[in-house]
Amino acid sequence: MKSYFLFLLTTAILLFNSCSNGQTKVGGSLLADAFADKLKQTKAAQIVDVRTPGEFEKGHLLDALNFNWNSDDFQNQVLKLDKSKPVFVYCLSGGRSEAAANKMRSDGFLEVYELSGGMMKWRAAGLPETTVIKSELAGMTKAQFEALLNTNKIVLIDFYADWCVPCKKMKPYLDEIAMDMQDKVQVIGINVDDNKALCQELKIDGLPVIQLYKNKVLTFTNTGFLNKAEIEKQIN
Repeated sequence: MKSYFLFLLTTAILLFNSCSNGQTKVGGSLLADAFADKLKQTKAAQIVDVRTPGEFEKGHLLDALNFNWNSDDFQNQVLKLDKSKPVFVYCLSGGRSEAAANKMRSDGFLEVYELSGGMMKWRAAGLPETTVIKSELAGMTKAQFEALLNTNKIVLIDFYADWCVPCKKMKPYLDEIAMDMQDKVQVIGINVDDNKALCQELKIDGLPVIQLYKNKVLTFTNTGFLNKAEIEKQIN
C-alpha cells in the first residue's frame, strides 16, 4: 500500500511538471538598448507605462498604454491585454515596473519584459520618446475628452482611423511635432472606430480631422489632409 501511494504521488508530480512546462514563462529585465531592440523585433508589442498620467504626459514610449501602477484600477486595465502575447513594462527608474511585471506574471502573462532603470536609463541612452497621447479606452466620454484640454499647452487633437490613408501620411510628422514642440504642444490621437459615440457628439463626420485648442477654446479645425507646414502655421 505504501509503495502504491508513493507511485501515485510520483505520478502526480510528473503530471504537474508536465503541465507547467507547457506554458513556460519567458522575459525578464532588459537594459535600455536591449529593451529597444526587443521592441523592434516584436510585432504588435503591448507596451505598458505604469507611471502616473502626469509623468506619462511629459514623455513616454510611442504607442505605450498608461496603466498607473498606483491606481486602484490597475488590475482592470491590465485585463485588456492579451496574456499570450509579449508585454513590455516600464516606469521612471524601474521599481514600479518590476512590481507590475511580477504581478502580471503571477496573473498568467507568459512573456513580460521590464525596462531596467526605467525612463531614466532610456533617456540617458538617447533613445526616442514622444508626448503623443492616444485614446486607449474605447468609448471615451465627452467629460474625459474635455479633461484632456486641462493644460497650459496648445492641444492638437488628431481624429484618425487605422484604415485612413491620409491619416497614415500625416502620422509621421504629427509625431515629429509632438517631439519637437513638446514644450508648448500636446498631441492627442483619437481613433474614431474606438470612440464612435464621442465623434458623433463632436460632429466628426470626415477624416482626418485636426483640431487645435488654446486655453480649452477651439481655435482651428480642418477636415482632410494637411501638410506639416500648414499645421505648424496654425500652431504658431
